[in-house]
This record gives sequence, C-alpha cells and structure tokens, in this order.
Amino acid sequence: MTATQTGRTVKPPRENPYRTRGSADIMKPSLGGLIGKYALLLGVLALMVFPFLWQMSTSLKGASENIYDFPPSLIPAAPTLDNYAEVFRTIPVVDYAWHSLLVGIGTVITNVVFATLGGYALGTMKFRFKWVVLAIFFSTLLVPGEVTLTSQYLTVKSLGLANTLWGVFLPGAVAAINVLLMTAACRMIPSDTLDAATIDGANTMQRLRHIVWPNVRGMVSVVALFAFIGAWDDFLWPLVVLSDPANYTLTVGMQYLSSNFAANPRVIAAGTMIALVPIILLFAVLQKWFFKGVEEGSVKG
Repeated sequence: MTATQTGRTVKPPRENPYRTRGSADIMKPSLGGLIGKYALLLGVLALMVFPFLWQMSTSLKGASENIYDFPPSLIPAAPTLDNYAEVFRTIPVVDYAWHSLLVGIGTVITNVVFATLGGYALGTMKFRFKWVVLAIFFSTLLVPGEVTLTSQYLTVKSLGLANTLWGVFLPGAVAAINVLLMTAACRMIPSDTLDAATIDGANTMQRLRHIVWPNVRGMVSVVALFAFIGAWDDFLWPLVVLSDPANYTLTVGMQYLSSNFAANPRVIAAGTMIALVPIILLFAVLQKWFFKGVEEGSVKG
C-alpha cells in the first residue's frame, strides 16, 4: 500500500542549498562559500542599517542620556518624543513637506512621460545622427551637477522662476539617466512586434500604449521611485534657488535645526528622521510592485 493510497502525502526530500562533497552541481556554493556569503551579507547589512538605527535611537533619547556611549546603546532608557515636538515647534514641517511633495510628484510625472517618449525614440526608432544624441545624453552623466549650478540658476532667474517651487522643479523635470534607462528597456522589445503593429495600422500612440508600455512598466517604476527620492532629498539646488523661508522644501527647512540646535544633536536627529521616514514608508508600500515590475521582461500580447 502506497502513501497516496493511505491518504498521506509524501513531501519530496529537502534539497540542500549548498554543494555536498563529491557533487558535480557547480551551480551551488560549497558549505564554506555559503557561510561566507551570508556572513558578508550580514556585515553589509550592519554597515547600512546601523547608522539609521543609531539616528533613530538618538532622536528618542532624553537630555539625561549619553548618546556617545561605547558600545552604543540603541535602546533608549526612557524613550521620549520631546525632540520631535521641538522640531514641529521650530519649523513648519507640514508646509515644508507639502512643498517637497509637490516638487516630487511633478518630477515623477514629467520624468515618466518624457523619459518614456525619449526612450522609445532612441530605443526603437531609426533616424540620422542618433548616435550623436546618445553621446550627448551620455556626456551629461560625466558632468557633476555643481558645474551647471550657475547656468541653471541664471536660466531659472531669466524665466522669472527664482524663489519659486517651479524653479526648484524645472531642472529635474527630466534626467538623462532616466532617458537612457528607458532606452535600454525599449530596446528589449522585439522589433518584429512593433513592425507587425505598424503593418496592422497602429500609429505611434497606439504602439506606445499597447506594446511599449506593458513591457517597460518595470523600468518605469524604477524611474518613478528614484525620481521622487531624488526630488525629496535634494538640498543644494532648492537652497540656491529659494530665498524666502515660506517657500522652503523640507530638506532646506531642516537647516534651521542645525543652526538653532547645534548643541543638541537629539533634535537634529529627530528632524532627520522626519525627513527620512516618508521615503522608507513609500518604498515599503511600493516594493512589491517595484520588484515585480523589474522582473517583467516578456512581451505581452
């Protein structure tokens, strides 16, 4: 009598995640290699996460606790939210966060639209001097942003957009790296599929909607998330273009904490956490669609 006949299901033997001695499966690491890989990952994780945990712990500690103990204590003895309350009493956090949100949403929309259109043109269309256009896009990646800061400010000022959120938004409306990322994604679409759609009478917008868009949504999610993070975290450009504190974005407004509370790193840490937590929550909510979209690579009919 078999296990199936008795009503029991037999689980297949568990496969080892590492290569056993004498095994010819070279795709699996040895036991020592597996241990070393996870040890390296834990080390990198500690280096990446520890500064965040220390900053969060500092923001929750009271004035009586020493934040410079060694080894550092990540669990506050008496957690308090007084540092966060002091941040809200010092600067209009909600107003500054609203300004950053407006700039971030606008940056996401324009980068997704223009990068998709540019990537479609550079990745799928054939035209003269195409390599020149690609060379220009690549060359912009080699120039540090500080080099073009003066020219950007003069351009924004000549347009009458200095000291406005439009002036903060305009230079980041489309980024060369996003156009190149979308170009790479569009190149993965088989040309035969686009040619067949053209023969069937599909125009450019129809090809973009029904063929290109379903196959580049993964890269679009990457572009959108990185564009928002870049706009939200940007400090130097808003600091240059904005002179009225009423128009400050959140990162620029946080500089008041460094000047008014230079001797109180707890309040500065609380302000840093306020600016950082929305990004963490956004990625935590969208990571499912982010990684799922990145994995999408097949052409969908």
